[in-house]
Amino acid sequence: MRAALGRGRAWVLDYAYAAGRQTSGLLRPADPAGYPDPAGPARPPVVLVPGVYERWQFLRPLADRLHGLGHPVHVVDRLRWNTAPVRAGAEAVAAYLEEHDLRDVVVVAHSKGGLIGKYAMVHLDPGRRIDRMVAVATPFGGSVYARFLLVPSVRAFSPGDPTLRRLAEELRVNGRITSIWGEFDPHIPGGSRLEGAANVELPVQGHFRILASRELLAAVEEALSPPA
Repeated sequence: MRAALGRGRAWVLDYAYAAGRQTSGLLRPADPAGYPDPAGPARPPVVLVPGVYERWQFLRPLADRLHGLGHPVHVVDRLRWNTAPVRAGAEAVAAYLEEHDLRDVVVVAHSKGGLIGKYAMVHLDPGRRIDRMVAVATPFGGSVYARFLLVPSVRAFSPGDPTLRRLAEELRVNGRITSIWGEFDPHIPGGSRLEGAANVELPVQGHFRILASRELLAAVEEALSPPA
């Protein structure tokens, strides 16, 4: 009973965080123009890829942290609310990389953004502009809840979705992916473990709240740290 109440509370807090972040992004929109100019010693460029129904501002905690560490941070404006199919999102990311001639890129993605990033790595990056990806709370194996939803942009996360299944079968880029998720994710009950990737489970709860947790920011920073 106590565990169920705890998870119910986690659901409520997760949606409250998401609502607050979305409202803040709409009422106080940030200008991403300064993010490509790092505040410290230059490190590899980062391209942010948010989840479905998320604008880039949803990833502001990560953008600020990575920019402060010296990473040029890029935003793919044409993703907008990221409701297009995974392939279309990946095409937008690949086009951005080519237009800006970005190389040695680290994709930092949330949820659906991780699927977009992997699709781009597998199918749309012959010149290997993307060096690696850090994916947070990404449904690499789908979510059992998605099959019960009628909205196509969310139903596409069903484990039986053809795009999702084909991506799961592609293992060749998994070694360049770090997958991070929390111990309880209300949207992805099976977690985000990816075969062959660097898998990191954090002692935090939430599909959205994880983005602002100290543990997540530290884990992403560690994943992007230069080799010793």
